[in-house]
Amino acid sequence: MRIRIVDAFTDRPFAGNPAGVLLLDAADFPDDGWLLRVAAEVNLSETAFAHPLPAGGDADWALRWFTPLTEVDLCGHATLATAHVLRSTGRATGPLRFATRSGVLGATAHEDGALTLDFPTSALRPVETQDRVGIGAALGAEPLSVHRTSEWIGDLLVELADERTVRLLAPDLGRLAALSRRGVVVTAAAEDPAGGYDFVSRGFFPAVGIDEDPVTGSAHTALAPFWSARLGRAELTGLQGGARTGVVRTSLRGDRTLLTGHAVTVIDGELLSAP
Repeated sequence: MRIRIVDAFTDRPFAGNPAGVLLLDAADFPDDGWLLRVAAEVNLSETAFAHPLPAGGDADWALRWFTPLTEVDLCGHATLATAHVLRSTGRATGPLRFATRSGVLGATAHEDGALTLDFPTSALRPVETQDRVGIGAALGAEPLSVHRTSEWIGDLLVELADERTVRLLAPDLGRLAALSRRGVVVTAAAEDPAGGYDFVSRGFFPAVGIDEDPVTGSAHTALAPFWSARLGRAELTGLQGGARTGVVRTSLRGDRTLLTGHAVTVIDGELLSAP
């Protein structure tokens, strides 16, 4: 079967966040152990597996995501990568609907090649000041605010003083792994609002086998309401990453968040180990 590596939330190769994508022809997913072994072999932050569903239902494709260590409830960049592969190979021509652990997710293509994902908006629950001490020690930076995200994300969202602090951060990953179910996302307002983005972020997910994720679409379902409340705008642009970066355009629509970005296929090959 064909396996592809797609750089998501970027319009050029070797940027954004790479994801593995396998489109399966069967009517169901193979054994979970095989899916996990493939994801471990690909060894990217996420590998997406999708198979077509019968016509007339609530969704067109079933979709799952695996890190090298575990299955996750929601992944933005691998969903964008899957939608890109379906569009670029002619397997889909109109809007897409994916059946996932987090409900039905939509994907719509634009004339410029960008894709918009329709995801659930994350709730944000403040973490009390006395509980932030360990977070600051693990990060090596003092938080301005800390929020817990919805259960299907499982991250801590940590606001830091400025963009420079976010960019230079070198956290203790071992200590971070114990702080949340999935990871820790740090963020700050853009230093220069005229620079083409409104906020910056980085995501660290050692608890699921990913030291740093370059561009985390699912985290933007929490970043969007967080920054929209502070900046007073429903539509924003986020820049995420350390050495490797990508751009996510967000549009807050109440209990749904739209995430828009480009994707580029960089590797198209054949998987020789069948399930």
